[in-house]
Order: sequence, then C-alpha cells, then structure tokens
Amino acid sequence: MQWGVRMTSVLLLAGMFALPALANGTKPGVPSRLDPELMLIDVYKSLAANRLREAQAKADALVAAYPNFRLGQLVRGDLLLLHTQPIKTFGAAKDAPADNLAALRAEAMVRLKSLRERPDPNLVPQPLLQLRPDQKNVLLMDARRSRLYVYERGSDNHFKLVRDYYVSQGKLGVDKFKEGDQKTPLGIYYITSRVPGPRLPEFYGPGALPINYPNEWDRVNDRGGSGIWFHGTPPDSYSRPPLSSDGCIVLPNPDMIELSERVQVGMTPVIIAETLKFVTPVRAEADRIHANRMLEAWRVDLESTDPQKLRRHYSQHFKAMRGQNLNSWLERIQQTNLGARQIKVDLKDVSLFRYPDQKGQREMIVAAFTQEAVIGKGRHVTRKRQYWAKEGAQWRIVSEANIQ
Repeated sequence: MQWGVRMTSVLLLAGMFALPALANGTKPGVPSRLDPELMLIDVYKSLAANRLREAQAKADALVAAYPNFRLGQLVRGDLLLLHTQPIKTFGAAKDAPADNLAALRAEAMVRLKSLRERPDPNLVPQPLLQLRPDQKNVLLMDARRSRLYVYERGSDNHFKLVRDYYVSQGKLGVDKFKEGDQKTPLGIYYITSRVPGPRLPEFYGPGALPINYPNEWDRVNDRGGSGIWFHGTPPDSYSRPPLSSDGCIVLPNPDMIELSERVQVGMTPVIIAETLKFVTPVRAEADRIHANRMLEAWRVDLESTDPQKLRRHYSQHFKAMRGQNLNSWLERIQQTNLGARQIKVDLKDVSLFRYPDQKGQREMIVAAFTQEAVIGKGRHVTRKRQYWAKEGAQWRIVSEANIQ
C-alpha cells in the first residue's frame, strides 16, 4: 500500500477522533480498573498524532481486556484494514450489516461528542437548586449526549461532578407518554429499589434500579407506562447503541455495578433532560434563594389558616393526582386543619429542582419537603411534593401530592 494513501486514511480517522486534551488523560472519578472509554481515547490520541503502530497496539489491548466491546472491535478492525487498503469511512468492513455499523458509528459519535463537550467545572447544572441534608448525590442524564452525570453535594450546597457514564436510551428517544412508545421519560424521579441480577434474566446484566415513573406530574398529565429501570447488558455485549432500549436507561455492566453502589434507594434523585443546561454558581444560588422564599411565603400563609391568602399561591389550573381541582384541594387542607384559627407549620428536609423542559410545558420548579404541623394538641407529619409553574411573572402551584 502506498505511503501517501495510507497517511491520508490515517489522517481521516484522526480528524474524526480528534479530542481536546483531558487532564492527565482522565475523567472525574474514574476508578483504578481499566476503563474501556479511556483506552479508546488513547487509541484516538495515537491516531491524531499519526502513530499508527501505537494505535494498533492500544486497540489490541482494548479488545483483549474487553472482547465484547463491539465499538473497540470495530476500531481495531479499521486499523488492521489500513494495512491493506485505504479507508474512507469509520467502520469500513465490507459486507457488514448496515444497521449494525450505523449503530456503532452512532455510539462512537455520541461518546466523542460527550468527551469534547465536558461540563464546565465552574458551572452548575441548572436543574440543581438544593438537596436535602441526607441526599449525597444526584443523577442527571443528558439524552442528547447519551450521558449520565453523577454530581455530589459538597459544603454550602455546592455541587461537584464526580463521575459520568455512557448510557443507552429508548429507541425513539425521550419524552415518554404511553406504554410501549419506546421512549425514555423526561422529568425528575427517584431510585425506588435494587433488583439483584440473579432475580432477572441475563439480558439485564448484574441488576436493575427501578425509578418511580410515572411520577405525580406524569399522572396528572395522563402519561402512562411503567417499568423504567437503569440496568446492565447481556454478557455478549459490553454496551448498546445510543437508541436501543424500550425506554429503560442501559449502562455497561461494570458501570451499572458502580452506579448501584453510589445510589441511595428512595433518596437519590434522577433528573432526565433532553439537553442538560448549565448556569453560573451565582445564578444557581439566586434561583435557590428565590425558590426558598416562595416556599416560605406559602408556609406562612398556610399557618395563617386564611383560605384566601393560601389560594393566591395556587394556579387556577391546579390538578391533583386523584383528579381534585383547586377548590376541592383547598377544602381538604381546611378539613385537615380541624377548624383551627392558627397552626404551627415547619418545613424540613427541603429539596428543590428545576423541572427539565418538556414540549409545551411552562418553566417549573419541584419542591419536596417534610411538613410538620401542630394543630391544637395534635402533631401531623406529611411528606409533600409540589410542582410550581411560572404564570406570567408569578410562580404558582399547579400540582401537589402527599408522598411516602
């Protein structure tokens, strides 16, 4: 093969795989085990430097460590093919199934895109306003990048990216509406349980983490379906294409095991967005303060037992899960207050999030808290979740639910 043709092919691949420099060639929180994505990055870097033999050796090591990593096998195949013929496209194997190649190319592109567009460590994910004190971390999925980010709460409500994973999602993308639509939901959810691998078919890998889809807001808006899980892959495949599940979020098995160890059942929030947005810490803190102030104003008016003062915090379009409208919901609150002229209300363990954008949806904030009310000689403790929407210049509650 002529040197000029071979170099042209190498440069073509190098251009596709060009990456910004990663600090020390690492990603935040990557464990000491060999990480196939980092090994793949090293192959790309050698290609970008026109070191073909070095790239070949690294690709050989990658598939030796992870023989079921099909993307790694494809890159290695391209490098072997370069020794005999020019390459004009990524995944140049002849007679390979076109749909399989397209899926692997899509995986390569989203992996590269997410590594080129790393979250700025000086910015904060916009949905993150406040975690309750005993919530250690939060999972945020950027569907467009097929990426799951794990942020940890530090001191003074600061958040730090500690790990991220490539994930697969529904065949038809996101914004799930009904059973069988092969979409992944958009919204704010929680890990509800752990299902160990031995209780599941091997298709799910080492286990599953179900989430509480549909949540209260989904139900109010007639969104249906069930069984949305984080889970792993069958033994013959390290990872799956970006759009390949029936709605679940799928991780490579080593990542699934690691993720399962990080989460708190019933506590860890899961925020699924089509595109994850970021803001400055100053903006995030201003949003957090504003959300706490509007919640505090609601608490003060709840204490007053004045129904007209309380009503002003609620939207005329208010809907509850069981179909109650605003009037019936406020009547229920008055009945709970047992006719008391004044009550004492404290809000504890408050978490606050901006709700991910959904088609046709107004800007929303979700508040979850424990409400402790002293009414006469009785003490009532309720865990609540409120959905606040921006109506013009005002924020009002559009849905509310008592939760476990």
